[in-house]
Amino acid sequence: MNYDIMDTMVRVAMEAIRNAYTLNGNLAVGACVLASDGTLYSGCTVDSKINDFAMSAEAVAMAKALSDGKREFDSVALIADIDGYYIPDELSCKFLESFGVPEVVLADFDGNIEVAKINEVMPYRQRRKRRNSNNDTLLF
Repeated sequence: MNYDIMDTMVRVAMEAIRNAYTLNGNLAVGACVLASDGTLYSGCTVDSKINDFAMSAEAVAMAKALSDGKREFDSVALIADIDGYYIPDELSCKFLESFGVPEVVLADFDGNIEVAKINEVMPYRQRRKRRNSNNDTLLF
Protein backbone atom coordinates (compact mmCIF):
# COMPACT_ATOMS: atom_id res chain seq x y z
CA MET A 1 0.00 0.00 0.00
CA ASN A 2 1.38 3.40 -0.81
CA TYR A 3 2.29 5.90 1.89
CA ASP A 4 -0.17 8.60 0.75
CA ILE A 5 -3.13 6.24 1.17
CA MET A 6 -1.90 5.13 4.60
CA ASP A 7 -1.38 8.74 5.66
CA THR A 8 -4.90 9.67 4.56
CA MET A 9 -6.36 6.68 6.41
CA VAL A 10 -4.52 7.63 9.60
CA ARG A 11 -5.72 11.23 9.35
CA VAL A 12 -9.32 10.05 8.89
CA ALA A 13 -8.95 7.75 11.93
CA MET A 14 -7.49 10.63 13.97
CA GLU A 15 -10.49 12.81 13.08
CA ALA A 16 -12.86 10.01 14.12
CA ILE A 17 -11.46 9.98 17.66
CA ARG A 18 -13.09 13.38 18.22
CA ASN A 19 -16.50 11.70 17.97
CA ALA A 20 -15.73 8.84 20.34
CA TYR A 21 -18.28 8.25 23.06
CA THR A 22 -16.45 6.78 26.01
CA LEU A 23 -17.51 6.17 29.58
CA ASN A 24 -15.53 5.67 32.78
CA GLY A 25 -12.23 6.71 31.24
CA ASN A 26 -12.26 4.05 28.52
CA LEU A 27 -9.87 4.48 25.63
CA ALA A 28 -11.04 6.50 22.62
CA VAL A 29 -9.97 4.84 19.38
CA GLY A 30 -10.33 5.96 15.79
CA ALA A 31 -10.51 3.68 12.77
CA CYS A 32 -10.61 4.02 9.01
CA VAL A 33 -11.62 1.16 6.73
CA LEU A 34 -10.44 1.21 3.12
CA ALA A 35 -12.91 -0.52 0.80
CA SER A 36 -11.42 -2.10 -2.30
CA ASP A 37 -13.01 0.58 -4.48
CA GLY A 38 -11.05 3.27 -2.59
CA THR A 39 -13.89 4.51 -0.38
CA LEU A 40 -12.89 5.36 3.20
CA TYR A 41 -15.15 4.76 6.21
CA SER A 42 -14.38 6.16 9.64
CA GLY A 43 -15.41 4.82 13.01
CA CYS A 44 -14.85 5.58 16.67
CA THR A 45 -15.30 3.89 20.01
CA VAL A 46 -18.92 3.86 21.19
CA ASP A 47 -19.43 2.82 24.81
CA SER A 48 -22.80 2.13 26.37
CA LYS A 49 -24.29 2.29 29.83
CA ILE A 50 -25.45 -1.27 29.24
CA ASN A 51 -22.95 -3.62 30.87
CA ASP A 52 -20.59 -5.35 28.46
CA PHE A 53 -22.01 -3.60 25.42
CA ALA A 54 -19.64 -1.37 23.54
CA MET A 55 -18.62 -1.03 19.91
CA SER A 56 -15.02 -0.85 18.86
CA ALA A 57 -13.95 1.82 16.39
CA GLU A 58 -13.08 -0.84 13.83
CA ALA A 59 -16.52 -2.48 14.15
CA VAL A 60 -18.25 0.89 13.73
CA ALA A 61 -16.22 1.66 10.59
CA MET A 62 -16.90 -1.80 9.17
CA ALA A 63 -20.62 -1.50 9.93
CA LYS A 64 -20.75 1.79 8.04
CA ALA A 65 -18.99 0.24 5.04
CA LEU A 66 -21.13 -2.89 5.09
CA SER A 67 -24.35 -0.89 5.42
CA ASP A 68 -23.22 1.09 2.37
CA GLY A 69 -23.03 -2.17 0.42
CA LYS A 70 -19.25 -2.68 0.47
CA ARG A 71 -18.07 -6.28 0.62
CA GLU A 72 -14.38 -6.13 -0.30
CA PHE A 73 -11.76 -4.41 1.81
CA ASP A 74 -8.05 -3.64 1.57
CA SER A 75 -7.11 -2.39 5.02
CA VAL A 76 -8.09 -0.75 8.29
CA ALA A 77 -6.13 1.96 10.10
CA LEU A 78 -6.26 2.27 13.89
CA ILE A 79 -5.03 4.94 16.26
CA ALA A 80 -5.51 5.91 19.90
CA ASP A 81 -3.93 8.57 22.05
CA ILE A 82 -1.60 6.19 23.91
CA ASP A 83 2.12 5.49 23.94
CA GLY A 84 2.78 3.15 21.04
CA TYR A 85 0.24 1.54 18.78
CA TYR A 86 -3.29 0.53 19.66
CA ILE A 87 -3.58 -3.21 19.05
CA PRO A 88 -7.12 -4.50 18.48
CA ASP A 89 -8.31 -7.36 20.65
CA GLU A 90 -8.81 -10.91 19.42
CA LEU A 91 -12.54 -10.49 18.83
CA SER A 92 -11.97 -7.40 16.68
CA CYS A 93 -9.24 -9.17 14.72
CA LYS A 94 -11.55 -12.12 14.07
CA PHE A 95 -14.36 -9.75 13.09
CA LEU A 96 -12.14 -7.94 10.58
CA GLU A 97 -10.75 -11.22 9.29
CA SER A 98 -14.27 -12.61 8.80
CA PHE A 99 -14.93 -9.82 6.29
CA GLY A 100 -11.67 -10.38 4.46
CA VAL A 101 -9.72 -7.38 5.76
CA PRO A 102 -6.15 -8.50 5.02
CA GLU A 103 -4.10 -5.94 6.91
CA VAL A 104 -4.10 -3.29 9.58
CA VAL A 105 -2.28 0.03 9.58
CA LEU A 106 -1.15 0.81 13.13
CA ALA A 107 -0.32 4.42 13.84
CA ASP A 108 0.58 6.59 16.81
CA PHE A 109 0.37 10.31 17.47
CA ASP A 110 4.14 10.66 16.93
CA GLY A 111 3.68 9.93 13.22
CA ASN A 112 4.91 6.33 13.29
CA ILE A 113 3.13 3.82 11.08
CA GLU A 114 3.40 0.03 10.86
CA VAL A 115 1.51 -2.31 8.56
CA ALA A 116 0.75 -5.87 9.61
CA LYS A 117 -1.41 -8.73 8.41
CA ILE A 118 -4.50 -9.25 10.57
CA ASN A 119 -3.35 -12.73 11.56
CA GLU A 120 0.01 -11.28 12.68
CA VAL A 121 -1.58 -8.74 15.02
CA MET A 122 -3.18 -11.17 17.48
CA PRO A 123 0.08 -12.58 18.82
CA TYR A 124 1.26 -9.03 19.62
CA ARG A 125 -1.94 -8.40 21.57
CA GLN A 126 -1.47 -11.61 23.54
CA ARG A 127 2.18 -10.81 24.27
CA ARG A 128 1.30 -7.28 25.33
CA LYS A 129 -1.39 -8.61 27.67
CA ARG A 130 1.11 -10.99 29.30
CA ARG A 131 3.82 -8.35 29.59
CA ASN A 132 1.48 -5.71 30.97
CA SER A 133 0.51 -8.10 33.73
CA ASN A 134 4.23 -8.11 34.63
CA ASN A 135 4.33 -4.29 34.52
CA ASP A 136 6.41 -4.30 31.34
CA THR A 137 5.53 -2.28 28.28
CA LEU A 138 5.48 -3.81 24.85
CA LEU A 139 5.13 -1.71 21.77
CA PHE A 140 4.38 -3.29 18.43
